[in-house]
Amino acid sequence: MKIGLSTGGGDCPGLNSVIRAIVRYASATLGHEVIGIEDSFNGLLERPYKTRPLGLTDVSGILNRGGTILGTSNSGNPFKLKPGQDPKSCDKSQMVVDAYKDLGLDCIIVIGGDGTQRIASQFIKLGLNIIGIPKTIDNDLLQADFTTGFETAVEVASEAIIRLQSTAESHARIMVLEVMGRYAGHIALHSGIASGAHVILLPEIPFSYESIVKKVEERRQLCHNYSVVVVAEGAFEKGGEQVFQMRPSGKKNLGGIGQVVADKLSELTGSDSRITVLGHIQRGGEPCPRDRILGTLYGVKAVDMALKGEFSQVVVMHGHKLKAVSYQSIANGYRELEANDMYLDAAEAIGVCMGR
Repeated sequence: MKIGLSTGGGDCPGLNSVIRAIVRYASATLGHEVIGIEDSFNGLLERPYKTRPLGLTDVSGILNRGGTILGTSNSGNPFKLKPGQDPKSCDKSQMVVDAYKDLGLDCIIVIGGDGTQRIASQFIKLGLNIIGIPKTIDNDLLQADFTTGFETAVEVASEAIIRLQSTAESHARIMVLEVMGRYAGHIALHSGIASGAHVILLPEIPFSYESIVKKVEERRQLCHNYSVVVVAEGAFEKGGEQVFQMRPSGKKNLGGIGQVVADKLSELTGSDSRITVLGHIQRGGEPCPRDRILGTLYGVKAVDMALKGEFSQVVVMHGHKLKAVSYQSIANGYRELEANDMYLDAAEAIGVCMGR
């Protein structure tokens, strides 16, 4: 077989472990050909194509490397390119189809989050054989319990929270840490539990300042004159709206709620409140062992699916087992925390304030 391989959307730790597993299994072990497509689907829009064969030497030593050796893009939807990119046409999807045929590909393994997989599902309708592998630090892909990149992001955020604990205690401050996650609170919840945060604010639970202040006062009565608050970037006050930041390009991105919370808590409690925005640090650097293992499992499973002709599906870890699910089941939504989430229940059971 001739297998195409691409990484799309935002980068995250563990992508190279997936690439390595696919190449080592499909090419080195089984003798099939693997073609790397650079910069997501954009690599097939270029003439000449931005592709290259991948062999054992190409993936040697990349298991621990962050990012992706193939490059990636979160602004390259061939079905809806921005007019400024090409004044002649906004739909270049046929160019990708033509490139797929010209390269003689039997399928493309697409490593990406919900946005990339939505694009991939559209190409399935145009006749391309595609297999999806989930990756996103946000862990919000439908049907997948864990996505590549999530565990490393939690580890990075957890370390940051622990470091903030000591400076908060030293200065009797309220330290607020804003983490990523988009419209789901998985990173905030898991890192908050792992590091002993006192307050965790999630998009799934609109928060009340009264509840947070009550928690701060309870800690003061125990002679703990400091608190650490973890805020997911999509969190918002009950009755309020999510906070966005306007970019120079005119695009709005989630972010800024941490500063809002810190300022308000300083006003309501009289304590000095400081904000730390962790940002893209969560997405960079060496992947943790769990992400390297998960990436390897996903890569091997995807190759098996390709050899069996099990296309138009996404491989996910669900119920501690690898399974294949349809693109239709993951392409039109995101996975938020459920009301009976066991991690959420455990956090509240040990006294963490969720802002209710």
